[in-house]
Amino acid sequence: MSGFWAGRRVLVTGHTGFKGAWLALWLHALGARVTGFAGEPPTAPSLFEAARVGELVEDVRGDVRDAAAVADAARGAEVVFHLAARAIVRAALEAPAVTFAVNVLGTANVLDAARDAVVVCVTSDKCYAPGPGPHREGDPLGGTDPYSASKAAQELLAGSYRESLGVRVATARAGNVIGGGDWGRDRLLPDLVRARESGEAVVLRHPDALRPWQHVLDPLAGYLLLAERLHGSAEWAAPWNFGPADAHSVGWVVERVRERWPLAVEVQPPGDAVEAPALRLDSTAARERLGWTPRLQASAAVAATVSWYDEVRAGKDARIVTLTQIEELT
Repeated sequence: MSGFWAGRRVLVTGHTGFKGAWLALWLHALGARVTGFAGEPPTAPSLFEAARVGELVEDVRGDVRDAAAVADAARGAEVVFHLAARAIVRAALEAPAVTFAVNVLGTANVLDAARDAVVVCVTSDKCYAPGPGPHREGDPLGGTDPYSASKAAQELLAGSYRESLGVRVATARAGNVIGGGDWGRDRLLPDLVRARESGEAVVLRHPDALRPWQHVLDPLAGYLLLAERLHGSAEWAAPWNFGPADAHSVGWVVERVRERWPLAVEVQPPGDAVEAPALRLDSTAARERLGWTPRLQASAAVAATVSWYDEVRAGKDARIVTLTQIEELT
């Protein structure tokens, strides 16, 4: 990374979450003056707590649905990374109205508060209307479940602020991000970690589902690069895909993890049809225009993730393990 971030005033919403904590640590290592705005960590344990992220950034607690609180946190920020969201498909089915309020109204509050900054708004590969893919940035948006629909709405909202109000906002679409420090509900790698700790079988409901698995540092590198370009010119204010060229099944990932961990596996009927059988992203624009290239193949991404949990389980400091991976893998 360039020296662009040294002394730069940056707001990260959702810094207590998995990706937000990784991003806050990386920005701090680059010399940025980071403010984080979020509620309590969404899981226990969490990377935020394990790596003591709150010691390194200005840790502001609040709800993105609170416009005044968001405005206070964003004051003076030059760059905003908006990651705060309800991010689990099944949780959105249980509380759809809350999901829309956080993901859509919360985004409007951030964009209202950040009109003088550049904004990278992180959405999801699930913002696209169902289809075989690989999805390109100009493909139709949509979603049949509340989470996916809220992400499509978030994209439309960001586009309206960009085109009608002149806000310098780009959206970043990535999905199926893995890495150490994720203990999220209904997520594959955290489920495998929990199965290892409990000794119980890991339950798979969609073993053949294809996903563009990538290590958390790859899309984060894209977000950082995009923010630098966006700061220099509004021409970069657009939607961007950040994903690997290939996709692998859930079962493939499980087998790679089982090469390191002795896990029992149980396959059960899915019980719902919410999850798409395949998701693929076409990231040609990011590669050719931004110059972004994923550093880790899927097998290396899984290996780095497993190594993070092994090292922390063995007693190593989670912050040091995380920062070491940032240094070595980027």
